[in-house]
Amino acid sequence: MDALTRLPLVTVRGLRVAYDETTVLDGVDLDLHPGEMVALLGASGSGKSTLMRSLTGFAPITGGTARVAGHDVTNLRRGELRQLRAGVGQVFQQFNLIPRLSVLTNVLTGTLHSAGPINLVGGFRSEHRKRAMELLDRVGIAHKAKDPARSLSGGQQQRVAIARALMQQPRVILADEPVASLDPKLADSVLELLRDIATRDGIPVLVSLHVLPLALRHTDRIIGLRHGEMLVSAPTGALDADKLSVLYDDEEAHDDDHRA
Repeated sequence: MDALTRLPLVTVRGLRVAYDETTVLDGVDLDLHPGEMVALLGASGSGKSTLMRSLTGFAPITGGTARVAGHDVTNLRRGELRQLRAGVGQVFQQFNLIPRLSVLTNVLTGTLHSAGPINLVGGFRSEHRKRAMELLDRVGIAHKAKDPARSLSGGQQQRVAIARALMQQPRVILADEPVASLDPKLADSVLELLRDIATRDGIPVLVSLHVLPLALRHTDRIIGLRHGEMLVSAPTGALDADKLSVLYDDEEAHDDDHRA
C-alpha cells in the first residue's frame, strides 16, 4: 500500500511557535504517513529544529494544532507528555550516548522512556537484552556490544543511537541533522538505514538535512522552511536543486547546501 494512502501518524495544521515577540514558525502544515521518510530542509535559523521540538512538547505551540502518534500536543492531558515522548524515537547530530557505558547498555536505555529510571538501577530484563542485541545486529554493529560507546567511530555511534531509538518501539522517528558530522559515504549509509526502517517497519521518519543531494537521494517527500514559513511541500521526485533554492537566503548559502 502506498504510504500516502495510510492515515498519518503526525498531523500538523497552521503551527505557530513564538517566544515573546519573536515568531519562529508560522503557519506550518505537515503530515507524516507510515512507511515514508520526509526531509526537512532550510537554512540555519529557518525553524527546522524548533518544528521537531514542538512535536514532542519541548517548544511551545502558540497557534494551530499538532497530533503526534495519537496525542494532541497542543492540549496534552496530565501525564500524557511522557507517553508522547515514549512513542517518538529521536536521533541527534551529537548522538547523545553515554560515552563510558557499553554499546549494549546505551541501546538498553531506550527502554527507560516507558519504564522509568528504576530499570537502570535494577538491571534490564533478559528479553530487553535479547532485543537490544537483535537491533545491534540489524544496524550492523553487534560485534561492538561490549565496547564502550566512546571507542566507536561517529558513524558507528549514530547506528547505536538509531538502535536505541528503535528500542523504544517508537511510532515516529525524528532525526535532527543525524549525518551533519559524518563524511558523505557514512551519511549515505545512515540515511539508507533510516529509509529501511521507515519502509520495512512502517515507522515514519522526519529527517532534517543541510545537504540537498542527500535529501534528493534518500527521501520520499521534502518540506522546506524559510524564516519559519513553509515554502516547499512536494514529493522528492518533483523537485531539484533549482526548485529548492528558494529556501536559502543568498547564493553562498545555496551553494553550501548543494555540496554532497
